[in-house]
Amino acid sequence: MSKKEQNEAEIFDRGAVRLHRDRAAENLSEFEFLLNEVAETLADRLSDIRRAFPVALDLGCHTGQLANVLAGRGGIEALIQCDVSEAMIRQTSGLNFLADEEYLPVGEDVLDLVISNLSLHWVNDLPGALIQLRRALKPDGLLLAALFGGETLRELRQALVTAESEVSGGARPRISPFADIRDAGSLLQRAGFALPVADTDVLTVSYENPLKLMLDLRGMGEQMATHNRQKTFTRRSILLRAAEIYQDMFGDADGRVPATFEVITLTAWAPAPNQQQPSRRGSGDVNLEDVFKP
Repeated sequence: MSKKEQNEAEIFDRGAVRLHRDRAAENLSEFEFLLNEVAETLADRLSDIRRAFPVALDLGCHTGQLANVLAGRGGIEALIQCDVSEAMIRQTSGLNFLADEEYLPVGEDVLDLVISNLSLHWVNDLPGALIQLRRALKPDGLLLAALFGGETLRELRQALVTAESEVSGGARPRISPFADIRDAGSLLQRAGFALPVADTDVLTVSYENPLKLMLDLRGMGEQMATHNRQKTFTRRSILLRAAEIYQDMFGDADGRVPATFEVITLTAWAPAPNQQQPSRRGSGDVNLEDVFKP
């Protein structure tokens, strides 16, 4: 497959994802509030499962936000961190390695847990990545992953499309596409996981103005990274008009604006012979004591 054909077959430019993270790494501590919030949620969910996961992989670890909050929760004895960005990895401590989530260099049946904090939404072949993770997990190993969903940045998306249509007479995508909660559970099933669950939480962050939101996205390394993105800077007139539209449509009485972040959490288990099976559809008979077994 030629480079052009590969780009046409893929949505995300993984080189751009890596570059954005490399640039964000040095000052990420100033913009990591969402990573910290979701890391706490993932750690709490792990604590609710009454069993130990001695060997765990933090997939797409950024600069170690999950490691900071896990602190041995879930019976983790060895937490291995990996990320596509070398600059991010350099800021972590302990066991770590550089890896692309799309080509994971991990053997089969070696992990008790894979946990991922806001990284998998940049993967082109999510079903393929999930298959790799399922194979890397031991039987009855756990996948616990959070990624941005389709409602993320809906206000900014609407403002940018409207502004560019007004200024340029047409619009191109300015916000990366995100996964749909309706598809998430079926993706886990396609990858061969057992007991798949996908749920969603909506976090609304208040900003003093839309330009501050755009600055934060760059600071997090979460700016547009699709192959069809505009490779030059967005015209200042478009950004300023988008900020005006955003403020007019969504601003509150104090002049602040909301930004929506939908977080989809995936929970699933690698199949095992003695594993609890889901009840037949419509039976209403699922024993959570058996799902979250000691």
